[in-house]
Amino acid sequence: MANYTAADVKTLRERSGAGMMDCKSALDEANGDIDKAMEVLRLKGLKGVTKREGRTTSNGIIIARVAGNKGYLIELACETDFVAKAEKFVALGDLIADAIAAAGAETVEAGLAASVSGKTVGDAITDEAAIMGEKVELRKVFVVSDDNIDAYLHRTSKDLPPQVGVLLAFKGTDVETAHDVAVHIAAFSPTYLTVADVPQDIVDTERRIATETARNEGKPEAALEKIVEGRVKGFFKENCLLEQDFAKDNKLSVAQVLEQHGLTVSSFVRLRVGA
Repeated sequence: MANYTAADVKTLRERSGAGMMDCKSALDEANGDIDKAMEVLRLKGLKGVTKREGRTTSNGIIIARVAGNKGYLIELACETDFVAKAEKFVALGDLIADAIAAAGAETVEAGLAASVSGKTVGDAITDEAAIMGEKVELRKVFVVSDDNIDAYLHRTSKDLPPQVGVLLAFKGTDVETAHDVAVHIAAFSPTYLTVADVPQDIVDTERRIATETARNEGKPEAALEKIVEGRVKGFFKENCLLEQDFAKDNKLSVAQVLEQHGLTVSSFVRLRVGA
């Protein structure tokens, strides 16, 4: 007969982030001792690290930190939404984000080498992943800098931690409007800041597709240039932040709103888990 209760299984799941059957098995092996069961999960998990290498991490959390004039946006990925919403996983994300900001790490490689609780972030991830029984990886680290940084995190589900995050680097004093622009970015997911930021090869491809599409639609040759330019302009409006209609007032572009409020955006980053 098992010498532990359903409450013990629940406690171990919350502490470890591991699945129910793994927790039951660990408690069986540890004779009901939760602390020993944690060690069992860790040791078994470490043995399975290699097996987990090829697994897909499509869930996780987005975390933001602002330190002075720098903002850090981080994606910590895992395999299942069960682990993504576990307190232990969320706490790990917070520890990693703090370590990355403290170290000023601007890449995944530098982030993994940052120090946290007497070990590297990479080692901390390996240790916690062993207990959780899932592949966990620091997938992305992005940094922006300017006079001011706004950070916005969005939950796509009330049951999950933030799945979308935005950093906005800007000059100006109207922080409320700057935050509204960050929220806009989360909703409308622009790829570029300005038209000038779009690589020429992408513009050429869009123009070619627009030309071929117009011809296939039977548009007159004399009208092609105007039609193509209109469609390329539509591409810019959809993908460039400053060209987009502002979410809170679609009669104005984001560029017009920024100008009205004395703001200049130098860069932004938008991350979504698994994207």
